[in-house]
Amino acid sequence: MARHISDVTGTPFAARAQQAVGGGCINTATVLQDGERRYFVKLNDAARLAMFEAEAEGLTEIAGTQSVRVPQPICAGRANGSAYLVLEYLDLEGASARHFEQLGHELALMHRATHKHFGWGRDNTIGSTPQINTPSNDWIEFWRQQRLGFQIKLAGDRHLLNKGERLMADLENFFRDYHPAPSLLHGDLWGGNVAACGGRPVIFDPAVYYGDREADIAMTELFGGFSARFYQAYNEAWPLDPGYKTRKTLYNLYHILNHFNLFGGGYGAQAERMLDSLLSELR
Repeated sequence: MARHISDVTGTPFAARAQQAVGGGCINTATVLQDGERRYFVKLNDAARLAMFEAEAEGLTEIAGTQSVRVPQPICAGRANGSAYLVLEYLDLEGASARHFEQLGHELALMHRATHKHFGWGRDNTIGSTPQINTPSNDWIEFWRQQRLGFQIKLAGDRHLLNKGERLMADLENFFRDYHPAPSLLHGDLWGGNVAACGGRPVIFDPAVYYGDREADIAMTELFGGFSARFYQAYNEAWPLDPGYKTRKTLYNLYHILNHFNLFGGGYGAQAERMLDSLLSELR
Protein backbone atom coordinates (compact mmCIF):
# COMPACT_ATOMS: atom_id res chain seq x y z
CA MET A 1 0.00 0.00 0.00
CA ALA A 2 2.81 2.40 0.84
CA ARG A 3 4.41 1.79 -2.57
CA HIS A 4 1.07 2.38 -4.29
CA ILE A 5 0.57 5.64 -2.36
CA SER A 6 4.08 6.73 -3.31
CA ASP A 7 3.46 5.97 -6.98
CA VAL A 8 0.14 7.83 -7.31
CA THR A 9 1.13 10.86 -5.20
CA GLY A 10 4.63 11.20 -6.65
CA THR A 11 6.05 11.57 -3.14
CA PRO A 12 7.78 8.74 -1.25
CA PHE A 13 5.67 7.37 1.59
CA ALA A 14 6.95 4.87 4.16
CA ALA A 15 4.31 3.63 6.59
CA ARG A 16 6.04 3.79 9.97
CA ALA A 17 2.90 3.56 12.10
CA GLN A 18 -0.45 1.85 11.74
CA GLN A 19 -3.49 2.42 13.96
CA ALA A 20 -6.70 0.40 13.77
CA VAL A 21 -9.95 2.38 13.57
CA GLY A 22 -13.28 1.00 14.77
CA GLY A 23 -16.88 1.82 13.94
CA GLY A 24 -17.54 0.05 10.65
CA CYS A 25 -19.68 -3.06 10.18
CA ILE A 26 -18.75 -3.83 6.54
CA ASN A 27 -15.01 -3.07 6.36
CA THR A 28 -12.08 -2.86 8.73
CA ALA A 29 -10.09 0.35 8.75
CA THR A 30 -6.67 1.63 9.69
CA VAL A 31 -4.64 4.82 9.56
CA LEU A 32 -1.19 4.70 7.98
CA GLN A 33 1.33 7.35 9.00
CA ASP A 34 4.90 8.17 8.10
CA GLY A 35 5.39 10.92 10.64
CA GLU A 36 4.27 13.75 8.39
CA ARG A 37 1.42 12.34 6.32
CA ARG A 38 -1.54 10.19 7.26
CA TYR A 39 -3.98 8.20 5.13
CA PHE A 40 -7.24 6.49 6.03
CA VAL A 41 -7.40 2.93 4.65
CA LYS A 42 -10.40 0.61 4.28
CA LEU A 43 -9.77 -3.13 4.06
CA ASN A 44 -11.91 -6.07 2.99
CA ASP A 45 -11.60 -9.42 1.21
CA ALA A 46 -9.64 -9.30 -2.04
CA ALA A 47 -12.83 -10.09 -3.97
CA ARG A 48 -14.29 -6.76 -2.79
CA LEU A 49 -11.91 -4.58 -4.82
CA ALA A 50 -14.66 -3.55 -7.27
CA MET A 51 -16.68 -2.25 -4.31
CA PHE A 52 -13.81 0.03 -3.31
CA GLU A 53 -13.19 1.15 -6.88
CA ALA A 54 -16.86 2.13 -7.22
CA GLU A 55 -16.71 4.02 -3.92
CA ALA A 56 -13.65 5.93 -5.10
CA GLU A 57 -15.39 6.81 -8.37
CA GLY A 58 -18.47 7.95 -6.45
CA LEU A 59 -16.42 10.23 -4.20
CA THR A 60 -14.76 11.72 -7.27
CA GLU A 61 -18.17 12.31 -8.86
CA ILE A 62 -19.42 14.16 -5.78
CA ALA A 63 -16.20 16.20 -5.52
CA GLY A 64 -16.67 17.25 -9.14
CA THR A 65 -19.85 19.15 -8.21
CA GLN A 66 -17.85 21.46 -5.89
CA SER A 67 -20.64 21.29 -3.33
CA VAL A 68 -20.29 19.05 -0.24
CA ARG A 69 -16.81 18.11 0.92
CA VAL A 70 -15.83 14.44 0.64
CA PRO A 71 -12.53 12.68 1.38
CA GLN A 72 -10.32 12.50 -1.68
CA PRO A 73 -9.65 8.95 -2.91
CA ILE A 74 -5.95 8.24 -3.34
CA CYS A 75 -5.75 4.67 -4.69
CA ALA A 76 -7.28 1.20 -4.48
CA GLY A 77 -5.81 -2.23 -5.04
CA ARG A 78 -4.96 -5.61 -3.51
CA ALA A 79 -2.19 -6.56 -1.09
CA ASN A 80 -1.59 -9.63 1.09
CA GLY A 81 -4.94 -11.17 0.23
CA SER A 82 -6.97 -8.02 0.99
CA ALA A 83 -8.57 -5.31 -1.09
CA TYR A 84 -7.86 -1.77 0.09
CA LEU A 85 -9.04 1.76 -0.52
CA VAL A 86 -6.75 4.61 0.51
CA LEU A 87 -8.42 7.94 1.25
CA GLU A 88 -7.32 11.38 2.30
CA TYR A 89 -7.11 11.50 6.08
CA LEU A 90 -9.54 14.00 7.58
CA ASP A 91 -9.51 14.92 11.26
CA LEU A 92 -13.26 14.51 11.70
CA GLU A 93 -15.46 15.84 14.47
CA GLY A 94 -19.18 15.69 15.14
CA ALA A 95 -21.32 17.96 12.99
CA SER A 96 -22.95 20.88 14.83
CA ALA A 97 -26.28 22.55 14.02
CA ARG A 98 -24.32 25.11 11.98
CA HIS A 99 -22.62 22.35 10.00
CA PHE A 100 -25.99 20.72 9.29
CA GLU A 101 -27.40 24.04 8.10
CA GLN A 102 -24.47 24.40 5.69
CA LEU A 103 -24.94 20.79 4.62
CA GLY A 104 -28.56 21.53 3.71
CA HIS A 105 -27.49 24.27 1.30
CA GLU A 106 -24.58 22.26 -0.11
CA LEU A 107 -26.61 19.09 -0.59
CA ALA A 108 -29.19 21.01 -2.60
CA LEU A 109 -26.32 22.26 -4.77
CA MET A 110 -25.04 18.69 -5.21
CA HIS A 111 -28.53 17.56 -6.22
CA ARG A 112 -28.55 20.24 -8.92
CA ALA A 113 -25.94 18.13 -10.72
CA THR A 114 -28.05 16.07 -13.09
CA HIS A 115 -27.64 13.45 -15.81
CA LYS A 116 -29.64 12.40 -18.85
CA HIS A 117 -30.37 8.96 -17.35
CA PHE A 118 -31.30 7.53 -13.96
CA GLY A 119 -28.75 5.09 -12.58
CA TRP A 120 -25.00 5.31 -13.06
CA GLY A 121 -22.21 4.13 -15.31
CA ARG A 122 -21.36 1.20 -13.04
CA ASP A 123 -22.94 -0.91 -10.33
CA ASN A 124 -21.86 -0.41 -6.74
CA THR A 125 -23.00 -1.55 -3.29
CA ILE A 126 -25.39 -0.42 -0.57
CA GLY A 127 -23.67 -1.70 2.54
CA SER A 128 -22.28 -4.94 1.13
CA THR A 129 -25.35 -5.67 -1.01
CA PRO A 130 -25.01 -5.23 -4.78
CA GLN A 131 -26.73 -2.07 -6.04
CA ILE A 132 -27.69 -2.29 -9.70
CA ASN A 133 -27.41 1.01 -11.58
CA THR A 134 -28.20 0.10 -15.19
CA PRO A 135 -29.12 3.46 -16.81
CA SER A 136 -32.82 4.06 -17.50
CA ASN A 137 -34.97 6.88 -18.84
CA ASP A 138 -37.87 5.83 -16.60
CA TRP A 139 -37.51 6.56 -12.88
CA ILE A 140 -40.55 4.54 -11.84
CA GLU A 141 -39.34 1.46 -13.71
CA PHE A 142 -35.84 1.97 -12.32
CA TRP A 143 -37.16 2.06 -8.74
CA ARG A 144 -39.46 -0.88 -9.40
CA GLN A 145 -36.86 -3.20 -10.90
CA GLN A 146 -33.43 -2.09 -9.67
CA ARG A 147 -34.32 -0.99 -6.16
CA LEU A 148 -37.48 -2.48 -4.59
CA GLY A 149 -37.77 -5.53 -6.85
CA PHE A 150 -34.13 -6.49 -6.40
CA GLN A 151 -34.29 -6.28 -2.60
CA ILE A 152 -37.65 -8.05 -2.30
CA LYS A 153 -36.47 -10.96 -4.42
CA LEU A 154 -33.27 -11.13 -2.39
CA ALA A 155 -35.29 -11.32 0.82
CA GLY A 156 -37.17 -14.41 -0.38
CA ASP A 157 -39.99 -13.77 2.09
CA ARG A 158 -43.47 -14.75 0.88
CA HIS A 159 -45.33 -11.98 2.73
CA LEU A 160 -42.91 -9.30 1.56
CA LEU A 161 -43.04 -10.66 -1.99
CA ASN A 162 -46.85 -10.67 -2.17
CA LYS A 163 -47.25 -7.17 -0.75
CA GLY A 164 -44.24 -5.89 -2.68
CA GLU A 165 -45.64 -7.09 -5.99
CA ARG A 166 -48.94 -5.31 -5.27
CA LEU A 167 -47.09 -2.12 -4.45
CA MET A 168 -44.79 -2.28 -7.47
CA ALA A 169 -47.72 -2.83 -9.82
CA ASP A 170 -49.15 0.56 -8.80
CA LEU A 171 -46.02 2.68 -8.28
CA GLU A 172 -47.24 5.20 -10.86
CA ASN A 173 -49.87 6.36 -8.35
CA PHE A 174 -47.15 7.96 -6.22
CA PHE A 175 -45.92 10.05 -9.16
CA ARG A 176 -49.11 11.41 -10.71
CA ASP A 177 -48.02 15.06 -10.62
CA TYR A 178 -44.35 14.63 -9.89
CA HIS A 179 -41.57 14.03 -12.41
CA PRO A 180 -38.13 13.92 -10.77
CA ALA A 181 -34.90 14.74 -12.57
CA PRO A 182 -31.88 12.41 -12.35
CA SER A 183 -29.96 14.18 -9.55
CA LEU A 184 -26.59 13.07 -8.23
CA LEU A 185 -27.30 11.23 -4.96
CA HIS A 186 -25.04 10.21 -2.12
CA GLY A 187 -27.23 7.11 -1.89
CA ASP A 188 -26.56 6.15 1.76
CA LEU A 189 -27.06 9.45 3.57
CA TRP A 190 -27.65 8.57 7.21
CA GLY A 191 -26.18 10.33 10.22
CA GLY A 192 -23.24 7.93 10.52
CA ASN A 193 -21.95 9.11 7.14
CA VAL A 194 -21.83 12.80 8.10
CA ALA A 195 -19.18 14.65 10.12
CA ALA A 196 -17.29 17.93 10.04
CA CYS A 197 -13.70 18.96 9.33
CA GLY A 198 -12.09 22.38 9.20
CA GLY A 199 -15.38 24.18 9.74
CA ARG A 200 -17.18 22.37 6.90
CA PRO A 201 -19.57 19.42 6.78
CA VAL A 202 -18.19 16.22 5.26
CA ILE A 203 -20.05 13.24 3.82
CA PHE A 204 -18.48 9.87 3.07
CA ASP A 205 -19.20 6.17 2.37
CA PRO A 206 -21.43 6.92 -0.64
CA ALA A 207 -23.54 4.57 -2.76
CA VAL A 208 -23.71 7.02 -5.66
CA TYR A 209 -26.24 7.04 -8.51
CA TYR A 210 -28.50 9.51 -10.30
CA GLY A 211 -32.07 9.47 -9.05
CA ASP A 212 -34.84 11.38 -7.31
CA ARG A 213 -33.28 13.78 -4.81
CA GLU A 214 -36.08 12.90 -2.40
CA ALA A 215 -34.43 9.51 -1.88
CA ASP A 216 -31.43 11.18 -0.20
CA ILE A 217 -33.60 13.42 1.96
CA ALA A 218 -35.80 10.48 2.95
CA MET A 219 -32.84 8.52 4.28
CA THR A 220 -31.75 11.45 6.46
CA GLU A 221 -35.08 10.95 8.28
CA LEU A 222 -34.84 7.16 8.56
CA PHE A 223 -32.50 6.94 11.56
CA GLY A 224 -32.56 10.59 12.66
CA GLY A 225 -29.64 12.78 13.65
CA PHE A 226 -30.17 15.63 11.18
CA SER A 227 -31.13 18.98 12.69
CA ALA A 228 -34.21 21.04 11.85
CA ARG A 229 -31.86 23.66 10.42
CA PHE A 230 -30.67 21.12 7.85
CA TYR A 231 -34.18 20.67 6.43
CA GLN A 232 -34.92 24.38 6.59
CA ALA A 233 -31.72 25.20 4.71
CA TYR A 234 -32.35 22.53 2.09
CA ASN A 235 -35.90 23.75 1.45
CA GLU A 236 -34.71 27.33 1.23
CA ALA A 237 -32.28 26.29 -1.49
CA TRP A 238 -34.65 23.89 -3.30
CA PRO A 239 -38.13 23.26 -1.85
CA LEU A 240 -39.39 19.69 -1.75
CA ASP A 241 -42.61 18.69 -3.48
CA PRO A 242 -45.63 18.22 -1.12
CA GLY A 243 -45.88 14.56 -2.17
CA TYR A 244 -42.52 13.88 -0.54
CA LYS A 245 -44.29 13.19 2.78
CA THR A 246 -45.74 10.00 1.26
CA ARG A 247 -42.90 9.05 -1.06
CA LYS A 248 -40.29 9.14 1.71
CA THR A 249 -41.71 5.87 3.00
CA LEU A 250 -41.42 4.41 -0.50
CA TYR A 251 -37.77 5.40 -0.66
CA ASN A 252 -36.87 4.29 2.86
CA LEU A 253 -38.50 0.89 2.23
CA TYR A 254 -35.49 0.13 0.02
CA HIS A 255 -33.07 0.68 2.90
CA ILE A 256 -35.13 -1.27 5.43
CA LEU A 257 -35.35 -4.18 3.01
CA ASN A 258 -31.59 -3.99 2.59
CA HIS A 259 -31.11 -3.99 6.37
CA PHE A 260 -33.34 -7.06 6.56
CA ASN A 261 -31.21 -8.77 3.91
CA LEU A 262 -27.99 -7.82 5.72
CA PHE A 263 -28.95 -8.20 9.37
CA GLY A 264 -32.34 -9.94 9.57
CA GLY A 265 -34.15 -9.44 12.86
CA GLY A 266 -37.00 -6.97 13.18
CA TYR A 267 -36.27 -5.24 9.89
CA GLY A 268 -38.55 -7.71 8.10
CA ALA A 269 -41.52 -6.72 10.26
CA GLN A 270 -40.66 -3.05 9.80
CA ALA A 271 -40.59 -3.51 6.02
CA GLU A 272 -43.99 -5.20 6.14
CA ARG A 273 -45.44 -2.30 8.14
CA MET A 274 -44.07 0.15 5.58
CA LEU A 275 -45.60 -1.89 2.77
CA ASP A 276 -48.96 -1.86 4.54
CA SER A 277 -48.76 1.91 4.95
CA LEU A 278 -47.93 2.46 1.29
CA LEU A 279 -50.65 0.05 0.11
CA SER A 280 -53.17 1.94 2.23
CA GLU A 281 -52.38 5.05 0.17
CA LEU A 282 -53.58 3.19 -2.94
CA ARG A 283 -57.04 2.35 -1.63
